[in-house]
Amino acid sequence: MKNLLIISGTNRPDALSPVIAQHYARLVVEAGQQAEVIDLRDLPADFAFSALYENSGKNPDFNVLRDRMAAADKFVFIVPEYNGSFPGVLKAFIDGLEFPATFTGKKAALVGVSAGLLGSSHAMSHLTDILNYCGAHVLARKPRLTKISAALAGDNIVEASYIDQLRKQIAELIAF
Repeated sequence: MKNLLIISGTNRPDALSPVIAQHYARLVVEAGQQAEVIDLRDLPADFAFSALYENSGKNPDFNVLRDRMAAADKFVFIVPEYNGSFPGVLKAFIDGLEFPATFTGKKAALVGVSAGLLGSSHAMSHLTDILNYCGAHVLARKPRLTKISAALAGDNIVEASYIDQLRKQIAELIAF
Protein backbone atom coordinates (compact mmCIF):
# COMPACT_ATOMS: atom_id res chain seq x y z
CA MET A 1 0.00 0.00 0.00
CA LYS A 2 1.28 3.42 -0.87
CA ASN A 3 -0.45 5.70 1.61
CA LEU A 4 -2.90 4.30 4.17
CA LEU A 5 -4.71 6.55 6.61
CA ILE A 6 -6.61 5.21 9.59
CA ILE A 7 -9.29 7.63 10.77
CA SER A 8 -10.47 7.42 14.36
CA GLY A 9 -14.06 8.49 13.79
CA THR A 10 -14.88 10.49 16.90
CA ASN A 11 -13.69 13.52 18.82
CA ARG A 12 -15.09 12.32 22.16
CA PRO A 13 -12.29 12.79 24.73
CA ASP A 14 -12.66 9.41 26.46
CA ALA A 15 -13.44 7.35 23.35
CA LEU A 16 -11.92 3.95 22.66
CA SER A 17 -11.79 4.45 18.89
CA PRO A 18 -8.32 6.06 19.04
CA VAL A 19 -7.07 3.02 20.97
CA ILE A 20 -8.48 0.73 18.25
CA ALA A 21 -6.96 2.94 15.53
CA GLN A 22 -3.48 2.75 17.08
CA HIS A 23 -3.74 -1.02 17.56
CA TYR A 24 -4.88 -1.35 13.93
CA ALA A 25 -1.85 0.68 12.82
CA ARG A 26 0.44 -1.73 14.70
CA LEU A 27 -1.23 -4.67 12.93
CA VAL A 28 -0.67 -2.97 9.56
CA VAL A 29 3.03 -2.57 10.38
CA GLU A 30 3.11 -6.22 11.46
CA ALA A 31 1.76 -7.03 7.97
CA GLY A 32 4.74 -5.21 6.43
CA GLN A 33 2.97 -1.98 5.47
CA GLN A 34 2.89 1.58 6.78
CA ALA A 35 -0.06 3.53 8.10
CA GLU A 36 -0.77 6.84 9.77
CA VAL A 37 -3.64 7.72 12.09
CA ILE A 38 -5.87 10.76 11.92
CA ASP A 39 -7.52 11.28 15.29
CA LEU A 40 -10.60 13.48 15.05
CA ARG A 41 -9.87 14.69 18.58
CA ASP A 42 -7.15 16.75 16.84
CA LEU A 43 -9.61 18.69 14.69
CA PRO A 44 -9.55 22.45 15.13
CA ALA A 45 -12.26 23.27 17.67
CA ASP A 46 -14.00 25.67 15.30
CA PHE A 47 -13.60 23.69 12.05
CA ALA A 48 -17.37 23.32 11.54
CA PHE A 49 -17.51 27.11 11.22
CA SER A 50 -14.09 27.96 9.83
CA ALA A 51 -13.41 25.15 7.31
CA LEU A 52 -16.73 24.17 5.73
CA TYR A 53 -18.92 25.53 2.95
CA GLU A 54 -17.97 29.11 2.06
CA ASN A 55 -14.88 28.74 4.26
CA SER A 56 -13.61 25.65 2.45
CA GLY A 57 -9.83 25.76 2.19
CA LYS A 58 -9.50 28.75 4.53
CA ASN A 59 -8.55 27.02 7.80
CA PRO A 60 -4.82 26.21 7.71
CA ASP A 61 -5.05 23.69 10.57
CA PHE A 62 -7.89 21.79 8.92
CA ASN A 63 -6.14 22.02 5.55
CA VAL A 64 -3.26 19.92 6.93
CA LEU A 65 -5.75 17.08 7.54
CA ARG A 66 -7.53 17.77 4.25
CA ASP A 67 -4.23 17.47 2.36
CA ARG A 68 -3.34 14.22 4.13
CA MET A 69 -6.71 12.78 3.15
CA ALA A 70 -6.31 13.93 -0.47
CA ALA A 71 -2.88 12.29 -0.70
CA ALA A 72 -4.03 8.93 0.71
CA ASP A 73 -4.67 5.93 -1.52
CA LYS A 74 -6.58 3.86 1.04
CA PHE A 75 -8.52 4.58 4.20
CA VAL A 76 -9.61 2.65 7.25
CA PHE A 77 -12.40 4.21 9.26
CA ILE A 78 -12.76 3.18 12.89
CA VAL A 79 -16.49 3.74 13.23
CA PRO A 80 -18.05 4.05 16.68
CA GLU A 81 -21.79 3.76 17.04
CA TYR A 82 -23.51 6.91 18.29
CA ASN A 83 -27.29 7.20 18.38
CA GLY A 84 -27.84 4.47 15.79
CA SER A 85 -25.28 5.81 13.31
CA PHE A 86 -21.76 7.24 13.30
CA PRO A 87 -20.66 10.47 15.02
CA GLY A 88 -21.71 13.73 13.42
CA VAL A 89 -18.14 15.00 13.68
CA LEU A 90 -17.08 12.31 11.19
CA LYS A 91 -19.73 13.49 8.73
CA ALA A 92 -18.66 17.11 9.23
CA PHE A 93 -15.03 16.06 8.67
CA ILE A 94 -15.98 14.36 5.40
CA ASP A 95 -18.01 17.42 4.39
CA GLY A 96 -14.86 19.54 4.78
CA LEU A 97 -12.86 17.43 2.33
CA GLU A 98 -12.57 18.14 -1.37
CA PHE A 99 -15.55 16.54 -3.11
CA PRO A 100 -15.39 14.20 -4.91
CA ALA A 101 -11.61 14.04 -5.46
CA THR A 102 -10.70 12.94 -1.93
CA PHE A 103 -12.40 9.56 -2.36
CA THR A 104 -13.00 9.00 -6.07
CA GLY A 105 -11.55 5.67 -7.17
CA LYS A 106 -9.86 5.09 -3.81
CA LYS A 107 -10.33 2.16 -1.42
CA ALA A 108 -11.79 2.19 2.08
CA ALA A 109 -12.29 -0.30 4.87
CA LEU A 110 -14.50 0.04 7.94
CA VAL A 111 -14.22 -1.32 11.47
CA GLY A 112 -17.25 -0.99 13.73
CA VAL A 113 -16.84 -0.33 17.44
CA SER A 114 -19.60 -0.44 20.02
CA ALA A 115 -20.25 -0.86 23.70
CA GLY A 116 -23.26 -3.03 22.89
CA LEU A 117 -24.04 -5.99 20.65
CA LEU A 118 -24.62 -4.34 17.25
CA GLY A 119 -20.99 -3.55 16.57
CA SER A 120 -21.87 -0.36 14.77
CA SER A 121 -23.70 -2.21 11.97
CA HIS A 122 -26.03 0.65 11.13
CA ALA A 123 -23.24 3.20 11.36
CA MET A 124 -21.07 1.25 8.93
CA SER A 125 -23.99 0.89 6.55
CA HIS A 126 -24.61 4.65 6.62
CA LEU A 127 -20.92 5.43 6.14
CA THR A 128 -20.63 2.91 3.30
CA ASP A 129 -23.45 4.73 1.48
CA ILE A 130 -21.67 8.07 1.88
CA LEU A 131 -18.28 6.75 0.79
CA ASN A 132 -19.84 5.04 -2.24
CA TYR A 133 -21.59 8.31 -3.12
CA CYS A 134 -18.19 10.04 -2.92
CA GLY A 135 -16.73 7.48 -5.34
CA ALA A 136 -14.84 5.21 -2.92
CA HIS A 137 -14.80 1.43 -3.17
CA VAL A 138 -15.55 -0.09 0.24
CA LEU A 139 -14.13 -3.46 1.26
CA ALA A 140 -16.84 -5.99 2.06
CA ARG A 141 -15.22 -7.34 5.24
CA LYS A 142 -16.30 -5.01 8.05
CA PRO A 143 -15.32 -6.36 11.47
CA ARG A 144 -17.74 -5.52 14.24
CA LEU A 145 -16.01 -5.09 17.58
CA THR A 146 -18.86 -5.45 20.07
CA LYS A 147 -18.64 -4.94 23.84
CA ILE A 148 -15.32 -3.29 23.12
CA SER A 149 -14.37 -2.47 26.72
CA ALA A 150 -14.22 -6.18 27.56
CA ALA A 151 -11.96 -6.84 24.55
CA LEU A 152 -9.24 -4.41 25.64
CA ALA A 153 -6.38 -4.54 28.11
CA GLY A 154 -4.87 -1.09 28.22
CA ASP A 155 -4.04 -0.06 24.66
CA ASN A 156 -4.29 -3.56 23.25
CA ILE A 157 -7.10 -5.63 21.82
CA VAL A 158 -6.94 -8.96 23.64
CA GLU A 159 -9.96 -10.68 22.09
CA ALA A 160 -8.33 -13.20 19.73
CA SER A 161 -11.28 -13.34 17.33
CA TYR A 162 -11.15 -9.55 16.90
CA ILE A 163 -7.43 -9.60 16.15
CA ASP A 164 -8.01 -12.41 13.65
CA GLN A 165 -10.76 -10.46 11.88
CA LEU A 166 -8.62 -7.32 11.74
CA ARG A 167 -5.66 -9.24 10.31
CA LYS A 168 -7.92 -10.77 7.66
CA GLN A 169 -9.25 -7.33 6.77
CA ILE A 170 -5.73 -5.90 6.55
CA ALA A 171 -4.65 -8.70 4.19
CA GLU A 172 -7.70 -8.07 2.01
CA LEU A 173 -7.10 -4.31 2.08
CA ILE A 174 -3.49 -4.77 0.99
CA ALA A 175 -4.69 -6.84 -1.98
CA PHE A 176 -7.70 -4.56 -2.67
